[in-house]
Amino acid sequence: MHITNIECSPAGMFHGPMVVSMRPIPKEIVVRAVQVTSRFPQVHGVPVHIGDPEDIGIKDISKPDFGDMSTIYNNEVPVFWACGVTPQAVAMKVRPDVMITYAPGHMFISDKKDEDYSVL
Repeated sequence: MHITNIECSPAGMFHGPMVVSMRPIPKEIVVRAVQVTSRFPQVHGVPVHIGDPEDIGIKDISKPDFGDMSTIYNNEVPVFWACGVTPQAVAMKVRPDVMITYAPGHMFISDKKDEDYSVL
């Protein structure tokens, strides 16, 4: 997970950069990954960026701000999705008196099915 130079839309006192998660995707299935994830805008949705990490302010892809590094092989392209860790980056910038959130890498699990979130 990387902090980007993409600013989120402010909401009251809260403002700050978007955090993205990166998944290396084989070049030949990047279009399919976009098609599949675009069906779920209530979850991570479509990627916010595909390709050069520096275009979104990530200077060193091998040094994530949160979590572990992902290896990108020669036949893969870095693909970036908006990440639920964005509130932590906003909190680090705004420094509210109190904020309840979750730890990066510890996702919420429920009995909802993917289809419950699909727009198709």
